[in-house]
Amino acid sequence: MEYNLLPHTEIEVSKICLGTMTWGKQNTEEEGHEQMDYALENGVNFFDTAELYPIPAAKERYADTEKIIGNWFKKTGNRDKVILASKIAGKAEFTKFIRTTGFDKSSIIEAVEGSLKRLQTDYIDLYQLHWPERKTNFFGQRGYSHDITDHWQDNIHQVLETLRDLMREGKIRNVGLSNETPWGTMRFLEESKVHVSLPRMITVQNPYSLLNRTYETGMSEISMREDIGLIPYSPLGFGVLSGKYLGGRKPDNARITLFPNYNRYSGDKAVKATEMYHKLAQDHNLSLTQMALAFVNSRPFVKSNIIGATSMRQLKENIASIDVQLSEEILQGIEAIHNQIPNPAP
Repeated sequence: MEYNLLPHTEIEVSKICLGTMTWGKQNTEEEGHEQMDYALENGVNFFDTAELYPIPAAKERYADTEKIIGNWFKKTGNRDKVILASKIAGKAEFTKFIRTTGFDKSSIIEAVEGSLKRLQTDYIDLYQLHWPERKTNFFGQRGYSHDITDHWQDNIHQVLETLRDLMREGKIRNVGLSNETPWGTMRFLEESKVHVSLPRMITVQNPYSLLNRTYETGMSEISMREDIGLIPYSPLGFGVLSGKYLGGRKPDNARITLFPNYNRYSGDKAVKATEMYHKLAQDHNLSLTQMALAFVNSRPFVKSNIIGATSMRQLKENIASIDVQLSEEILQGIEAIHNQIPNPAP
């Protein structure tokens, strides 16, 4: 395994991060524990979760993933071996069963306290805002269209104050963003520059894959110049970049088979690009999974690549991607496809 420092910390995290959002729905607690055992044994020390998980979000399964992780910590005593990340859910129609109050002070405190209890820990290493409160382009929206009915009041200073207080109490150690835009990222960073007592966002968890390289448009420069690291999610595009859906296949227990509305990476252009990437990988004796993950692993703004799996076979292949080095010829082939079909699945 290879490791990176989280920006502005002395915390080393594995370049592969274990994603957990299927545990409690597509995976049982026992399977989640097996994945954590294997990941830790193979050098993965960074786990990412959220109060929203498992997905799809549902009241009857609220925060079951955090409970599964907490039970594993209790059973194994491995809390001190793991860098743990979690998130507070944002405002949305599908999260009304969690809360409707966004990121006000009481909501953040409630969310952190709830996660700590479920995770059976005294602290969270990286606490993230799962998506912005304001209306902006995320979750597959390609461009920004201003909504004059959005009456969001800029509360970023107050959010950072609340997070600072929780850090002073030792309940969270670092803070990060997720599904954030260049404007939002810089707004948070500038607030903590002007008010030096406020905590600095050190990471952003946004989508990034061969099918969605929109992060490179504006966010990658921010990552490099401001030293805020990307922790990409969906590096395989909901499993599309494993190739398992090619030819119209619908494997049993696969996410898009179970949840057809998760079609963000399944449009016609995305399918065509996936076919082309699959051929490129085959031509170089690689699996599409290996090539897709190795590409993300190699990006200089990526600190840790969030992989997720519903089977041990998938998990082993995903973690092993850290050992795959892409040749210049393969990278040129990837760029040729990207230039032909850029970002088909934003």
